[in-house]
Amino acid sequence: MKKAVLSVIALSLAITAAAQQDKKPIKPVDFYRIPSVSDPQLSPDGKWVAYSVSTIDTAKDKRVSHLWMQSWDGKESLKLTHGDEAASTPRWSPDGKYLAFLSSRDSKDGSQLWLIDRRGGEGAKVTSVKGSLTEYAWSPDSKKLVLVIGDPENKGKPAPGTPKPIVIDRYHFKQDIEGYLQQLHDHLYLLDVSTKKLDTLTSGEKDENSPVWSPDSKTIAFVSNRTVDPDKNSNKDIFTIDARPNAAMLQLTTWKGRDSNPQWSPDGRYISYLRSTSDADYMMYDQNLLCIMDAVGSNSRILTQQLDRPVVGQFWSKDNKNLAFLVVDDRQRYVANINVNNGKISTVSKGVYSITDINTNSSGNWVVAKTDPYTPTELFALEGDKLRQLTFHNQDWLSTVKLAQVSGFQSKSADGTNVSDILFTPDSIPGKKWPFILFIHGGPVGQDEYAFDATRQILAGAGYAVAGVNYRGSNGRGLDFCKAIYADWGNKEVKDLLGAVDQLEKMGIADPNRLGIGGWSYGGILTDYTIASDTRFKAAASGAGSGLQLSVYGSDQYVLQYENEIGVPWKSADKWLQISYPFFHADRIKTPVLFMSGLKDFNVPTIGSEQMYQALRSQNIPTELILYPNQFHGITKPSYQVDRLQRYVDWYNKYLNQSTLSK
Repeated sequence: MKKAVLSVIALSLAITAAAQQDKKPIKPVDFYRIPSVSDPQLSPDGKWVAYSVSTIDTAKDKRVSHLWMQSWDGKESLKLTHGDEAASTPRWSPDGKYLAFLSSRDSKDGSQLWLIDRRGGEGAKVTSVKGSLTEYAWSPDSKKLVLVIGDPENKGKPAPGTPKPIVIDRYHFKQDIEGYLQQLHDHLYLLDVSTKKLDTLTSGEKDENSPVWSPDSKTIAFVSNRTVDPDKNSNKDIFTIDARPNAAMLQLTTWKGRDSNPQWSPDGRYISYLRSTSDADYMMYDQNLLCIMDAVGSNSRILTQQLDRPVVGQFWSKDNKNLAFLVVDDRQRYVANINVNNGKISTVSKGVYSITDINTNSSGNWVVAKTDPYTPTELFALEGDKLRQLTFHNQDWLSTVKLAQVSGFQSKSADGTNVSDILFTPDSIPGKKWPFILFIHGGPVGQDEYAFDATRQILAGAGYAVAGVNYRGSNGRGLDFCKAIYADWGNKEVKDLLGAVDQLEKMGIADPNRLGIGGWSYGGILTDYTIASDTRFKAAASGAGSGLQLSVYGSDQYVLQYENEIGVPWKSADKWLQISYPFFHADRIKTPVLFMSGLKDFNVPTIGSEQMYQALRSQNIPTELILYPNQFHGITKPSYQVDRLQRYVDWYNKYLNQSTLSK
């Protein structure tokens, strides 16, 4: 018997070893296979979770989202929508009879509201609006919905054969994806479910968003900037309005900063919301505080001041006494709870992972979206402080690839600042020295978390050690850490980035003779700053970046930040020249650089990459400029996303002598 048991164990180990050998390092083309799971919504009885799954259709070269349902007991999984047109934003009617969603199927005017009758039958389109339908919410009695609809272009009429000239008369006049901004606004509308009648709730020259119903279905809270010129500040306040046409608004908050995400308590007595820390006209380096007030706006108080961490989203428990919310902490994003009566904050679920969404309702069940360094987002039941996995959409493709080893490490910058970082290595062999890529996150207000990172995993799969560095300006380390780079770009961040490289060299992980650097957005900007400060890098990939910051004033969407943080160029030229040092010190750059940009990018326009490309080309530094047609700041066409990843690998291989590892 003992010999038989040993034989079984040996066979099991052999099968496991063979399975590991069959796994191949993850490559750019594997990106096509990664589904995206998001937006979990619990049914009123708590027995089902509706959610979205987007996958890539390689033949049509696009990502398409469809709706799924997962039973709470984990035994049944159903795909609800099919076809070429996407379906998203599932929301249950409170009586459980319908599941609503947004889709552009059978529509020439963009997304419309659809209903699936849970008692049987196919989905039915219930709106035919001309403007952009972006948000909606059910009334608690399930009789009405509030919709957020943007004013239609051309007043809802067909576009003329010869487009009219674009007339610009706004301070903030351009925005990525939206393009040139005209006087079009988002407003609230009421839809009667039984009659399909659509009534206007708000109108005018302001925007209204984020509507939520009071528990008695009589009142709607929403968010709006009602200042004289909303373009010139980031103010947002919370208002309420009765759910009937021609009703008057009541302003609940008066903070000069940003109030957002109102949520009624189940008994209707309170509204919780998020508030910015700063009341400046614009502050990039900020974090949300969780607050509560009476339903009429009185007795407002801050609940999470002592955390000194950003709060993301919040949900009331059904007892009206507690709020659950997400906390953005050092490389983590976790669930916390606060008792609104005594202010006690407790951690609910925290680990070497990131929880990106949370949902609950009167059923008392809780569902979260969770990711970790080895698994893209999946849905989990949160039962007490325990997590139980509900969905497994990534299981099949993950079983075929070998992922990098991921670990956290700390580094110290030249000025003594302690910085938190994440390291990816092709394997866990101790003491092995690797060619290295410093891949920088954007923002700057964001952070590298213990979450699945396809880009860094693919670079590690090509044979590189890869690091993400939460430089000053990142969130998750407190407000002072985030604000440290105010009006001083490319200084402290570069110290932090180089400090992490120094640390990895000392640890014997990064080969000092084979160092690469890269990033997208502010990561691309910091790539330009870093290679103009230090010549040790042998290859760089600067995506959607800029080096001549003076030239982007008026060409991108950040005029409000520039004028509040840096000042107007004609009064603060010295400061603008200081933060433009990558361009004016381009003669110090010796690193071969791959520049990349989406041609419709109004966030960091292509001119930023073109100018740096030209500066290096004029000095005969090896460089290429890759331009993606019809793409905005975020590259969304799947073939372009894979192309970008492959170009990263090829460029680093070319200059870091890694061509043999990519085969």
